[in-house]
Amino acid sequence: MQVANLFEGYLLRSAMPVLYPLIGAMNVQSQPNRIIIFDTTLRDGEQCPGATLNVDEKLTIARQLARLGVDVIEAGFAFASPGDFEAVQKIAQTVGTPEGPVICSLARAIPNDIKAAAEALKPAAKGRIHTFISTSDIHLEYQLKKTRAEVLSIAEEMVAYAKSFVNDVEFSPMDAARSDPEYLYQVLERAIAAGATTINIPDTVGYMTPSEFGEMIRGIRDNVPNVDQAIISVHGHNDLGLAVACFLEAVKNGARQLECTINGIGERAGNASLEELVMALHVRRQYFNSFLGRPVESEAPLTQINTQEIYKTSRMVSTLTGMLVQPNKAIVGANAFAHESGIHQDGMLKNRQTYEIMDAQTIGLTNTQQLVLGKHSGRNAFRTRLKELGYELSEQDLNKAFLRFKELADKKKEVGDRDIEAIVNDEVQQVPDLFRLELVQVSCGNRSCPTATVSLINPDGEELTDAATGTGPVDAVYKAINRVVNVPNQLIEYSVQSVTAGIDAIGEVTIRLKYGDRIFSGHAANTDIIVASAQAYVNALNRLYASLQPAEPVAASVN
Repeated sequence: MQVANLFEGYLLRSAMPVLYPLIGAMNVQSQPNRIIIFDTTLRDGEQCPGATLNVDEKLTIARQLARLGVDVIEAGFAFASPGDFEAVQKIAQTVGTPEGPVICSLARAIPNDIKAAAEALKPAAKGRIHTFISTSDIHLEYQLKKTRAEVLSIAEEMVAYAKSFVNDVEFSPMDAARSDPEYLYQVLERAIAAGATTINIPDTVGYMTPSEFGEMIRGIRDNVPNVDQAIISVHGHNDLGLAVACFLEAVKNGARQLECTINGIGERAGNASLEELVMALHVRRQYFNSFLGRPVESEAPLTQINTQEIYKTSRMVSTLTGMLVQPNKAIVGANAFAHESGIHQDGMLKNRQTYEIMDAQTIGLTNTQQLVLGKHSGRNAFRTRLKELGYELSEQDLNKAFLRFKELADKKKEVGDRDIEAIVNDEVQQVPDLFRLELVQVSCGNRSCPTATVSLINPDGEELTDAATGTGPVDAVYKAINRVVNVPNQLIEYSVQSVTAGIDAIGEVTIRLKYGDRIFSGHAANTDIIVASAQAYVNALNRLYASLQPAEPVAASVN
């Protein structure tokens, strides 16, 4: 029995084969001379070890991505787990408005995957199913165990099935970069004929150099007869540090959609970085204009991204995922607009353009804050500032965050935006409420043995207290917590960052634990870094402990 006979939606294509290319063409429209930004932070970005997000965290980020102005949000892999399905559905309901971005769900080229994606996307005004199947010989032989002819047929049939649910269908030949070009052309031609409106070319293992990637996109344009009926998209990983360069070369050769993530997070070395791509196209738009059919001197933006939301979005994703941004990261790193060299500083004082090719304010980074809050500020001012920063909290979460704000305002004269972001992200992050920190007390000094006492409430509601010594106060705290929780783990990363300058600054602590092959992150913020360290550790342990409960089925990593 052919795969096509497994579902009723395929009958539409059987009855009207001539109409499918026309339907695809009508939905594609003649492409505007701009670049479509497809954000996959909530799908591929979340596959980064330790970066798992829950539904509420995904929804918070999705709202901010809409403010950022991304064209498409890949909200998740609906079939992977009930949690992913719920996240896609909630984002479709909340963010997928008529004036908002396209909401997309990934699906393998399998009927049940596609059906789950379609169901989750129903609330979205503009929904897209992104289906994929491998096309490289190594994947066909060892992963799929199928012939080229079988994969060719499945690709066509599953695109048609997806098309029976939504008009907007994206198709990806996974591991396209290592696929035989002639076979790849055949698969893409059949996918477009079946109704794909976007064809995405992934460099799944980050293997290609920029010139090779550009040649591959040009080869597709020259050898796929119906390619003008679809948008060419690219997806790539940063294993060789070349993802952004590859994408920019792809743009020069006809790619018009870029699949990327905030801060470049993702599998292994990550994905192409959204902020780097957008700002490269922004700063060098006169160079790229001619490749998009624009007058060279045109100042019109090449994307619809609101660049002033970039820094805020980067901070939010970093905090909620626990994935810190390295100081020397392009665009959003702490040192991106810092100058220490005397020659550079002298030039900057005379004219900033001597050593800066972009204004920090372009990405929303300013030295002055729009509204400074203090201990006399009320709930309404706090709520208003939260909305301006991109946070929409429930009444319960708002109350919790406001109490933390008041506690902080008693310790600091002025509470700025970054302080607010830190306490809100810390207070409303959704961590399984299993073990709860009640007390942490330390004794240390240059002539004493660091000792810590901790009290935790366990999942049964009992208060347990223990003490331990260590090489330092944090080490002692963690050993004491381990004695109470009694879940073996390996601490692989511990990081403390000051949110703002000054002795009264909030300290943000991010940690990563390893248990078997899995990594769990924890994050907390407090003016007392020992307390923040303890809470971050408990948060990570709660995620670890929750994972030891009966697990939900999760599909394999993709793209």
